[in-house]
Amino acid sequence: MYSPITDALTAPPAGLDPSFFTGQDPAAYTPEDHEVWGILYERRMAELLDTGSEAFLSGAEVIGLDQTRVPDLEDVNRRLGPRTGWAAIPVTGFIEARQFFSCLAERRFPTTITVRPRSQLEYLEEPDIFHDVFGHVPLHANPVFADFLQTFGGVAAQAEDPGDVRAMARLFWFTVEFGLVEERGRTRIYGSGLISSVGDAANALGPNCDRRPFSLDAVLAQPFEIDRLQDVLFVVDDFRHLFEACEEAERRLRQGRLTT
Repeated sequence: MYSPITDALTAPPAGLDPSFFTGQDPAAYTPEDHEVWGILYERRMAELLDTGSEAFLSGAEVIGLDQTRVPDLEDVNRRLGPRTGWAAIPVTGFIEARQFFSCLAERRFPTTITVRPRSQLEYLEEPDIFHDVFGHVPLHANPVFADFLQTFGGVAAQAEDPGDVRAMARLFWFTVEFGLVEERGRTRIYGSGLISSVGDAANALGPNCDRRPFSLDAVLAQPFEIDRLQDVLFVVDDFRHLFEACEEAERRLRQGRLTT
């Protein structure tokens, strides 16, 4: 049965344009939608059991990801909320950057609810529920990463100068989307663009990618292109490194010198 998101935990933050937000009707997903989800889940999880970060693997279990069906966000949030206070809120598609960051600052993750067509299993330009829920949301169950992402949202929402906006976009890209972490003596993946993509993940751990130690200055100085495999990525020792970098970015932004 259709149930719009009305619970206080999953309501969009006050002051944001309500036209961006919607409800999820789990009963509306077709057998093909569930089949596509299952194919993608099986393909990625088979590799991620070996290459994925512990934060992703444990988070996927916490939020109850299931190969057999497209996730019901209300069920995901019932599991996630008590752990870190985060929630996935359904949106109609891309939302304006400042509104997206404002959501993050409130521990709300804008989540696309559509399923990609079977003809585009390997690559989709715009996000879908597989990228958003499978790729992003498991990390929100990790307390340190959850704190980092909320802090990032608050900092990024303050950026107004084009240079500062560009710098925060780079920090998001090389951490939340394409981040790597050193765990148990190996480099593993945690960024959603790597978690959800066979090709990007293989490239990130392969010989053609220059994997560099994470530093805030290096990340802020590194340009990227969204429509190609990444030549350079950054490896953190643990997620506390991200949180500290975001706090430093906030200090610099207040001082008017985010980039040096």
